[in-house]
Amino acid sequence: MPDRKTYTKKLKKAAKKLGKSKRTVQRLVKKWEEDGIAGLKPTERTDKGQHRISPEWQDFIIKTYREGNKGSKRMSRQQVAIRVQVKAKELGDKKYPNYRTVYRVLQPIIDAQEQKKKIRSTGWRGSSLSVKTRDGDYVDVEYSNHVWQCDHTPVDLLLVDKYGDVIDRPWLTTVIDTYSRCIMGIRLGFDAPSSQVVALALRHAILSKNYSVEYSLNCDWGTYGKPEYFYTDGGKDFRSNHLRQIGVQLGFTCELRNRPSEGGVVERPFGTLNTELFSTLPGYTGSNVKERPKEAEKDACLTLRELEKLIVRYIVDNYNQRIDARLGDQTRYQRWEAGLLATPDLIGDQLALALRDRELDICLMKQTNRSIYREGYIRSEITEDIKVIWHFSLH
Repeated sequence: MPDRKTYTKKLKKAAKKLGKSKRTVQRLVKKWEEDGIAGLKPTERTDKGQHRISPEWQDFIIKTYREGNKGSKRMSRQQVAIRVQVKAKELGDKKYPNYRTVYRVLQPIIDAQEQKKKIRSTGWRGSSLSVKTRDGDYVDVEYSNHVWQCDHTPVDLLLVDKYGDVIDRPWLTTVIDTYSRCIMGIRLGFDAPSSQVVALALRHAILSKNYSVEYSLNCDWGTYGKPEYFYTDGGKDFRSNHLRQIGVQLGFTCELRNRPSEGGVVERPFGTLNTELFSTLPGYTGSNVKERPKEAEKDACLTLRELEKLIVRYIVDNYNQRIDARLGDQTRYQRWEAGLLATPDLIGDQLALALRDRELDICLMKQTNRSIYREGYIRSEITEDIKVIWHFSLH
């Protein structure tokens, strides 16, 4: 029997060579001494191939994944793991399966699907997205309606009034869901960017949208809800007290982007709309004023109402229904639908109870300054931009 120093040295060397812990090597030596070579044969666990989670959780994971991929729907493993977290919170279960367990449960199903369809991968390719705030904090975007972004752009198109006279280029404001890249809502008009314009765009994004047959839509604009974060650039309209008051009343946090270059998610749709829609319409000016086509003003014939119909049709039937390069085989709308923490109906019910149309209008209205005069009466300063909110209605 070697001395303890030599024994420790040899034990350490053997553990390093075998890639085992010293404790494991000691157990192997003991088994060899007791049973010979047969003692070194690895024993199979009785639960091999079985998941160490309850049958209820296993059924929930598989059912959620299959329901989320039924028909034209698409749901990834990560989205199922998020649903498991939400369900566990509802049940008060602190020992719910983590995302690794969810992946292991679903892997055989996904492997079988991949082999059948002969595809290499599914789901959102690349790492998960996070946004950095101006305060230096990071927000990981993990599900739909988690982080919304908003921005404005002048439309490169001259419009006319009902008499055919050229008016000007309108402004387009869009609200984008960062997780799915879906366009949640818009505001089109001649008003320059302001907190009131943002409020109108938010109203359109928050509420469910129903359009008449005159829009000739093939799909529904099914996105709606409420964000947890409203992520924007540092423009005056986004830094206003008005918008922060809206955030407090509706329950979301306003955050500013760390750098202007981090606005790709909300700015990219403007480029797509310009290339695929606006440039094909009469009255198109191009983005460079100096190189404006001579016939732009002569060809202009679209009214604001007509352009709004074209934009809505393009977003609903085209943009939201297309596969984004980073979303795998999910369309933008499919990703939004699969990434919800609650079913759309539940979200709709909650909004219907908490945010009636009139209550939402009041919430979005800008708080006004009131002056008390010597005679004792109060005068409120209400701008036309605020009044329009009361009369604004969804199509």
